[in-house]
Amino acid sequence: MSPQKFRRLETLMPWIVILGTIVIWELVVRVFSIRQFILPAPSEIYVALIQYREPIMASSLFTLVNTLIGFAIGIIVGLLLGMTIGSSRLAYSGLYPILIGINSVPKAAVVPILVLWMGIGAPPAITTAFLLCFFPIAVNVATGLATTEPELEDVLRSLGATRLDILWKVGIPRSLPYFFASLKVSITLAFVGAVISETLASNDGIGYLMLQAASQFRTSLMFAGVTVIAAMGIAAYLISVFIERRFTGWATRRQDVGTTGGG
Repeated sequence: MSPQKFRRLETLMPWIVILGTIVIWELVVRVFSIRQFILPAPSEIYVALIQYREPIMASSLFTLVNTLIGFAIGIIVGLLLGMTIGSSRLAYSGLYPILIGINSVPKAAVVPILVLWMGIGAPPAITTAFLLCFFPIAVNVATGLATTEPELEDVLRSLGATRLDILWKVGIPRSLPYFFASLKVSITLAFVGAVISETLASNDGIGYLMLQAASQFRTSLMFAGVTVIAAMGIAAYLISVFIERRFTGWATRRQDVGTTGGG
């Protein structure tokens, strides 16, 4: 296979897998006569998306806004914590155990506390999204800073560079691939956090819509909500990948993959 054909196939593979999964899903539901309230067919989910498009769109916008706000706060806090932890061994020793403890607490258990402090609605959803997404950013940025070779730091200090110079001119550029890689994980976790909060402490959003659909046994609407969440997560992931390639393409080695002899 030539490199050009391989790249075209690589581009088409996600669509091939998605369409193949939908076709197999539809066939399984039809062949085995699975009831709609147990597992709706993709065609029934599409009908639900069209039928309830207005409430789905409104709920999706609510979830998207909360997720992006929480994600933005997570980026700022994660960067600051990562830079602090990665550039100071004392800060690492003092803060890292606390971060591990915060990240270990199930966020569904935190939502009732957030409701007591903030009420229901957007604030708990934003905070839950933030709590889920900031940790991978902080850890990856700290890892990127910690990978700076001690020999390189010694050479730079011998040339008159200060600790701050090394951080800004070497450490932070070296940590950019780690930072942008963490964004791909964090944005999906932010959606998870927002939806968890909406199912427990909100009167709006995709999570609340799915909870209402479950109470009325409208399974196709529940799966429509899941489909919308997945679509928003994939879109956010692709945007993160695009940004990563634009800013850290220098850090990845590209090579053409193909086989010889058969073309």
